[in-house]
Amino acid sequence: MNMESNSFKDKVVLVSGGLGDIGQAVALEFGKQGARIAISDIVDEETASHKLGAMDDLGITYRYDQADVSNGSAVNEWILKVEEAWGQMDIAIVNAAKVTLKNLQEITDQEWEKEIQVNLNGAFFMANAACKSFVKHEIEGNIVFLGSWAAHAAHINIPAYTVSKAALRMLCKTMALTYAENGIRVNEIAPGYVNAGLSKAVWEQDPSLAQEASARVPVRKLIEADEVAKQVSWLCLPSNRHTTGSTLLMDGGLSLIRTK
Repeated sequence: MNMESNSFKDKVVLVSGGLGDIGQAVALEFGKQGARIAISDIVDEETASHKLGAMDDLGITYRYDQADVSNGSAVNEWILKVEEAWGQMDIAIVNAAKVTLKNLQEITDQEWEKEIQVNLNGAFFMANAACKSFVKHEIEGNIVFLGSWAAHAAHINIPAYTVSKAALRMLCKTMALTYAENGIRVNEIAPGYVNAGLSKAVWEQDPSLAQEASARVPVRKLIEADEVAKQVSWLCLPSNRHTTGSTLLMDGGLSLIRTK
């Protein structure tokens, strides 16, 4: 897939959950294409600095702000800091999320509430604040939600996650329709089995589980974080001006044969 040259040069790209595997891959992908990257996560700046060495090595312009997306006020403060530093923003990648590996009989009320607060409410806080900034500065911006193929199918071992991602899909469509008249595009990318985050940690401890997972996918491959990042940036290309309210499903055909 050919990228348009210089499409993101000097653009300001926000990435929430930017210290996770996918968040870092997205930040690097846009950074390599000349964008300025505003990263948020929940850890302190000293801890973050140890994870952002690749950005420094490549000479990417970036800033890190500690912000909990489940707190609407914290998100608004983050957006204001970015505006004050760089004047505007052009793209927001809504990536921050959490997952609890418990079924409905095991998950606590507090765990359920926190997961919905981060995955759904936090996504709304960030995306809507970014869209309001786009409108204020008359920017035809892009929002990309990091969703999941699990949004359409019941997963009994991660119920709060699947519910939050299903709701996120409708949030994407609603926001796309709301802001279309402003030239703002809102889309979702829905990966399948990604070799990142909690899944990667589990698979590294037991490689046989990784082999089992890849064997369940029709294309017989797991997705790498940088592959997700490339598709995220592709969605934001100016040539995709008619693509909004859409879900880009990249699951190797998993959803064609599996429902859990």
